[in-house]
Amino acid sequence: MELIEVSGCCYYFSGAVNIGYIHKEGQGLLIDSGIDKGTAKKVLKILNEHQLPVDYVILTHAHTDHYGGASYLQKELQVELHAQRLEAAIMEHPILEPIYLWNGAVPIKQLRNKFLEGEPVIIDGFLFEGQQELGPFHFEALHLPGHSYSQIGVLIDGILYAADSYFGTKVLAKHKVPFIVDADATINSLEKLKSLTLQGAIPGHGDYETAFEETIQANIECHNNIKLFLLNSIKASTDGISMEALMKRMFDHFGLRAREIGQWLLYRTSFTAYISSLIEGGTVSISINEYTLWLKGESV
Repeated sequence: MELIEVSGCCYYFSGAVNIGYIHKEGQGLLIDSGIDKGTAKKVLKILNEHQLPVDYVILTHAHTDHYGGASYLQKELQVELHAQRLEAAIMEHPILEPIYLWNGAVPIKQLRNKFLEGEPVIIDGFLFEGQQELGPFHFEALHLPGHSYSQIGVLIDGILYAADSYFGTKVLAKHKVPFIVDADATINSLEKLKSLTLQGAIPGHGDYETAFEETIQANIECHNNIKLFLLNSIKASTDGISMEALMKRMFDHFGLRAREIGQWLLYRTSFTAYISSLIEGGTVSISINEYTLWLKGESV
């Protein structure tokens, strides 16, 4: 983990999950907290070495790799935590993620782990889209849903801390099918990013770029290609295809591997998000056939 300066007051911790940091008027604002106590302790150690404080924390969305260390920060520093209201509800009740991954039922023990269920926190203040102030920090909160239900990005002094609204190209190539909960919202958020004039942008996973237009376009093409593959697969099945069979085709086509149940369920959520987009767009119909969910192409 390395603290990298990108402008006079904006920094980020470069790692598997990027963590933002802004320093103004002797105060510090952290954007996300890493996956657990260990990551948060490393962040504080580096900041202490540079004699940099933490007074506020913004949590961009309720995925454990971005908020899991916040409980330690809250207990250790009595620091204020701020998040969007819906995302905050999941952070305060982290079992909600295993619940929704397990179709709303009480989740099995294999899903009760630090990767899917972080330590609960108490959110001190809610963030809304638009101009915000926290102490000396004046910033714009951008509503960037799709990867999660109500994710926010933080735009300050021309630098966008974009959370997981987009991924670096190496990350896209590695995972092939990114985690999303809403395909249409994901693409709309990406189009929104394209319209911004920025000094630079930092994704939650990937490299800082001063010119990130090609990376954003690569993300858009990734999602559109997955949707097109699924649509063509459905249309190629004259009598339709079951959700289970189509998901297997997706795994085979993209060479996906799921070694754990949680990972498989994350892929299933993304898969379902793309299918929802096709259904709501009128190109695919869904019904029940022989006790299974059945998909069929529709003429538009």
